[in-house]
Amino acid sequence: MSGRAGGKAARKSTGKQQKSKSSRAGLVMPVARVHRYLKLGRYGKKVSVGASVYLAAVMEYLVAEVNELSGNAARANKRKTVTPRHIMLGVRNDAELNELLKHVHISFGGVLPSIHPVLLKKKGSLPAVPQGKSG
Repeated sequence: MSGRAGGKAARKSTGKQQKSKSSRAGLVMPVARVHRYLKLGRYGKKVSVGASVYLAAVMEYLVAEVNELSGNAARANKRKTVTPRHIMLGVRNDAELNELLKHVHISFGGVLPSIHPVLLKKKGSLPAVPQGKSG
């Protein structure tokens, strides 16, 4: 043993509580994990903690936005559980998220409901008369 007090023993002697990078930044997403993955990904020689905080904040914002839109879609369909269908409806009905995720396929999401305007009945129009042989 080296005799140096490290880890939990050092914290006990100073009386300070351990505070995570996420709690310092006021985020829920794990900043330390994002930092670790950025370093493992070889995106650069060095990765600053500020970059990790920024990326975690962006990810947290996007998750919150998608959750809100998919929850609204589930509520509109009178459901309590959010399904992949609700996530797809929420993302595709929002212009900015649709642009961001235009090449993303959501499994079991289905398609957006749409009826071609030609197939819709027009109000006040006469019924179509068949153009065949008369008599």
